[in-house]
Amino acid sequence: MALKALDIYKLLPKKNCKECGDPTCLTFAMKLASGKADVDLCPYLDDQAKSVLGATTRPPIRLIKLGVGERSFAVGEESVLYRHDKTFYHPPGLLFKVSDTQSAEEITAATIRVRDETLTRVGTDLRFNGIAIENTSGSPAVYAHAVATVEENADLPLVLIAKNTEALNAALIQVGSYQPLIHAATKENFREMCAIAKKHNCPLAVKAHGLDDITSLVKECLAEGVKKLVLDLCPQSLGNYITLSTAIRQLAISRAVPDLGYPVYIDATHPSLQDAAIALGIVKYASVIISPPLSPASSKAALTLRQNIYTDPQKPIQMNPGLYRVGTPGKDAPVLMTVNFSLTFFTLQGYLESSRVPCFLLIVDTEGLSVLTAVAAGKLNETLVRDSIRKFNVENEVSHKTLIIPGYSAPLSGMIEEATGWKVLVGPRDAAEIGEFLHEEWKK
Repeated sequence: MALKALDIYKLLPKKNCKECGDPTCLTFAMKLASGKADVDLCPYLDDQAKSVLGATTRPPIRLIKLGVGERSFAVGEESVLYRHDKTFYHPPGLLFKVSDTQSAEEITAATIRVRDETLTRVGTDLRFNGIAIENTSGSPAVYAHAVATVEENADLPLVLIAKNTEALNAALIQVGSYQPLIHAATKENFREMCAIAKKHNCPLAVKAHGLDDITSLVKECLAEGVKKLVLDLCPQSLGNYITLSTAIRQLAISRAVPDLGYPVYIDATHPSLQDAAIALGIVKYASVIISPPLSPASSKAALTLRQNIYTDPQKPIQMNPGLYRVGTPGKDAPVLMTVNFSLTFFTLQGYLESSRVPCFLLIVDTEGLSVLTAVAAGKLNETLVRDSIRKFNVENEVSHKTLIIPGYSAPLSGMIEEATGWKVLVGPRDAAEIGEFLHEEWKK
């Protein structure tokens, strides 16, 4: 049973030393009770207190960081089974897999794609996260050279995939200080793998079939002193992956089996299943997803799906309110008003750019609601429009006082005219028609 904040506070040293990062022990206790902190952050807890607090206070799924520096990423620390219950916080890392038997040119090309390729969608830059390098050759020297080739071209989080501990050691000479994920500890080699992970302070993937075997292996690795773990479930099929990943998420967030409270790894490199495996991994709890370099279409699909799933469903993506320019508008350019729902903004912006009519776009704050929803909820009204015109000094940017409003806000046109003193033109309901509207209806 989870402890309450006051029960936890009684077990703390009450020094208010701030060494845990919180101003008081009570604040730290409240974070522990909500699963947002780890008991290990307190340097003064005795062994008995740590034993009592244990897994009942730390986040149900441990936060694991891959890599260091600007491109590092964190996974885990999720607390719900369904994103609409709260939200999912840490998007899975999507990493391209290369082999040390590939040519240096092929390895370099995949690395540069991850380093440079960006998909901009609704104002956010979407990118792949890193490179997984597999020791297919079995040679430590060849593997080290492949890892060095990646490092020469980019500073990216890495996954080192090797059964040969000599190959891993050779690779880690190149990148050990950058904390790559080591793959993987098994029942046969976990002691050697744990020793390597401890030496370089790297996260370690544990690989086993079935819940019982993975739980047993996690306990063995914890006993060896390795706490930064990722679970490779070795699914036999996509259906088996769904069953296992869902069971692990349920057991972890309910704290029924705390030893399963770690991020999940999936290898989506099977040629006939890779797109389906990537999609399943994103929507069903994978935190590290390994795939071959994807086609442009598959890349866009994967990045878009990840963005959609890891956007808070209770907080629509919003634009900052303000006055935006499309093209290079002059004093006689039209002014169009719309809401700060990102999808509305970027859709309208795209059609305005296609129209080749320079204009101003006045974005008002409807808390991320679409036009129709904002009108129905009373979030879009004449007072908001009036205050936005004043706040963003629209009158100083143009030589006229004419405002074009969205078609779905037509019922507000008269009230907006009265409140602002501006003439109001009601634009089309469909943003695709805005170009034709401007060419035919806009009067300078």
